[in-house]
Amino acid sequence: MNEQLVNIICMKWGDKYGSEYVNTLFNMVKRNLTIPFRFICLTDNINGILSEVEIKPIPKINFIEFDEMYDWSKGNGWLKLCCFANPLHDIQGRTLFLDLDIVITKNINSFFTYSDPFVVIRDWSMTDGTGNTSVFLFSANELNDILSNFISNSSAERLKNRNEQEYICRFLIDQSKIQYWPDAWCVSFKKHCLPKGIKRWFVNSRVPDDAKIIIFHGEPNPPYAILGKSTKWYKKFKPALWIKDYWF
Repeated sequence: MNEQLVNIICMKWGDKYGSEYVNTLFNMVKRNLTIPFRFICLTDNINGILSEVEIKPIPKINFIEFDEMYDWSKGNGWLKLCCFANPLHDIQGRTLFLDLDIVITKNINSFFTYSDPFVVIRDWSMTDGTGNTSVFLFSANELNDILSNFISNSSAERLKNRNEQEYICRFLIDQSKIQYWPDAWCVSFKKHCLPKGIKRWFVNSRVPDDAKIIIFHGEPNPPYAILGKSTKWYKKFKPALWIKDYWF
């Protein structure tokens, strides 16, 4: 494989997200990344995924609770730790992980200009350095100690950390191996695009000027945001029709 290629990887397991999320993410990357790349989906279900997407199984790591997808391992993003398997199939070099429910609004070449061991979003609601792992950069087949330490101490680490992103970031902070994207690059739909408070009932949402990727953590996901659909009446907002300009 050409060594100049960079990698985009995503993961899909279970039935929370359909194949259309993988396909839409691939199309957004294709429109917004102008350096040579591989796009790889690690998944347990290949049905409906575009033929242009490289499909590989979620790595088996000799940890039964991941390999057989126990209920807890499918929740709170824990299976993302399989990205740190060594080997990670035939993937080599700089690798950008993207969640399935993001929206890419601008060119993302700049995400590959970082040489740090691990680069991630600085979480908007945490003050301890925890990152949001919707978008993170690393080198494939490195940082395997993230995974090996978790396998050896999974019960203790799950008690200390609510989810995989807390675990990963605390582990790497201790090693001084973490860096963060510029705050303007990756923004939260709920925190940065929606008007504050009751204004969201009457005022349209918007894309912040310098945002490259919009993160949809929790609810809503992009299709629901387009419709203005909220799970709670007091969190309602006007339909974000502008998402359709990017989410296809």
